[in-house]
Amino acid sequence: MSTAIEGLKPELVWKYFAEISRIPRCSKNEAAMTKYVLNTAKKLGLQAKADKFGNVVVRKPASAGRQQARPIALQGHLDMVCEKNNDTVHDFLKDPIELVRKGNVMMANGTTLGADNGVAVATNLAIMEDASIEHGPLEFLFTVDEETGLTGAHNIAGDFLESRTLLNLDSEEEGALYVGCSGGRDSIGSWKVHFVEMPSSYTAVNVTVTGLRGGHSGLEIDKGRGNAIKIMGRAILALDAIDGRLSSINGGNKHNAIPRECEAVVSIPSRALAAAEKSIGELNTTIRAELASVEPDLLIQMRAAGTKKNAKALGKPDHRKIMQTILALPHGVIKMSAEIAGLVETSTNTAVIRTARNSIRIATSQRSSVASEIEEIAQTVASIFNLGGASVESTDGYPGWKPNMDSPILGLAKSAYRSLYGKDPEVKAIHAGLECGILGERIPGMDMLSFGPTLEGVHSPDEKIHIDTVEKFWNFLLEILKRAN
Repeated sequence: MSTAIEGLKPELVWKYFAEISRIPRCSKNEAAMTKYVLNTAKKLGLQAKADKFGNVVVRKPASAGRQQARPIALQGHLDMVCEKNNDTVHDFLKDPIELVRKGNVMMANGTTLGADNGVAVATNLAIMEDASIEHGPLEFLFTVDEETGLTGAHNIAGDFLESRTLLNLDSEEEGALYVGCSGGRDSIGSWKVHFVEMPSSYTAVNVTVTGLRGGHSGLEIDKGRGNAIKIMGRAILALDAIDGRLSSINGGNKHNAIPRECEAVVSIPSRALAAAEKSIGELNTTIRAELASVEPDLLIQMRAAGTKKNAKALGKPDHRKIMQTILALPHGVIKMSAEIAGLVETSTNTAVIRTARNSIRIATSQRSSVASEIEEIAQTVASIFNLGGASVESTDGYPGWKPNMDSPILGLAKSAYRSLYGKDPEVKAIHAGLECGILGERIPGMDMLSFGPTLEGVHSPDEKIHIDTVEKFWNFLLEILKRAN
């Protein structure tokens, strides 16, 4: 057992956290974890089953005198994001996560820690074992592949759980109760394009947008950060005035990230090179001023693309369609919540653009906690693509979780927290996806709440869990289970 957990409370939670840290569990590679949970349940004499996807449910009977209490499901996901520092030697398919304790935080040695969502898994296993806890009938739901596709939750059968109250233990701020999350879908526009050879009087130049902060397209969408693709659209427009023609454009990497960089090759008349440099320089000054407080490192540059002067570029009709579509596509907050102060309700992200041999493709993502608003903003984006002559593809996406401020489990949890800690918890929603949205759709009538201890830097080797918040989270959870009738 890792010495990093010696003396930590609650002992059972940290014991199981250390044990599962030795089991490989990257997304889509959770088979060993599924087996471990089933074996643990068997050792404890508890009923358990797994579906063909690897999701597991374990059932624990009520403690003495609590048989009539409402059944409650405690839920977390088995997989973790597997990232490491470049100089760290680690094989996530076989090597254990090495726990490192630094004061009040637990980290890993050069890798992700897996507290997202290992802390929920460990907590569930601890409650499964602890016979001293007062509770009604319990179900422990362990889902798979949350991080790369929400596959487990998407495939939960409607009768997999008996409970109609669910506590999702996958939030990252102790003292906060989450009651809603956004759903999302992707909308992709693509064009079949024709490249023509430019006259020898044209010169190819590289235009780059760099230095942006980027970030999560849900959690950081309201921060006013620059979008490299949208900024590049303005740069292409500036060169369009001197008959610039787009040869290629590539930017962004992930549908759920605000693009930090974009690069384009544009063919421009050689006689207009000085004018082009001036235009790009002026645009750099203008946009840096617009975004000075949030993007101090933004840089828009133009430089020679090489010695070949007669590069191929888009014909004028295709050039105008692509340029105007980039400019027209919305990006950022569309609507704020009227129910929860400061919560983004609906947004859209112009995420990725790629040039292939005979095509150009733009991927966008839409989010909202209201299903009809996802549909509306997706239709808006699709309409812009259609007007720009693109073919449009839309993914099925995942549902949101609309806040219910009258939720019975929310009322019970607020009272429990107040009695334990002498203050009210924060009630929040998150503009990102949680499994609650999908589980609520798969199992109608589910009353849900999400909370957890404090985590930082998740999905990166900087991931850490604040040790003191684990015990607070544990005591709060047990108080809920004790009070639930």
